[in-house]
Amino acid sequence: EVQLQASGGGLVQAGGSLRLSCVVSGFTFDDYTIGWFRQAPGKEREGVSSISRSDNFIYYAESVKGRFTISSDNAKNTVYLQMSNLKPEDTGVYYCAADRGTREWVVQAMTETWRLFDSWGPGTQVTVSS
Repeated sequence: EVQLQASGGGLVQAGGSLRLSCVVSGFTFDDYTIGWFRQAPGKEREGVSSISRSDNFIYYAESVKGRFTISSDNAKNTVYLQMSNLKPEDTGVYYCAADRGTREWVVQAMTETWRLFDSWGPGTQVTVSS
């Protein structure tokens, strides 16, 4: 059974940093793309960043490029999202998700259709105060 657990959220002032962790289990890490998504109150869920170990493909949404860094630790079955220079508009519930789709599938999910990702964990709240 595929399981994902996100953690590391919290309250931070604008300009601050947080590191989110996503611990995965129940599947072969190398076969999947792990994506981070977020949902602000009253808004649609959106893709933030993803990492695919099979082809070393990394995606960042334009809104987070240069501020967020995604990485993975195979030994710990964990994907991290280091978030720096946080802005109030980064506030939301952050989810990690997994999928075995192609690169094109992943880009589609990250940019338009988050529901394409198969497996989801519970979210972690990030609140950035101004």
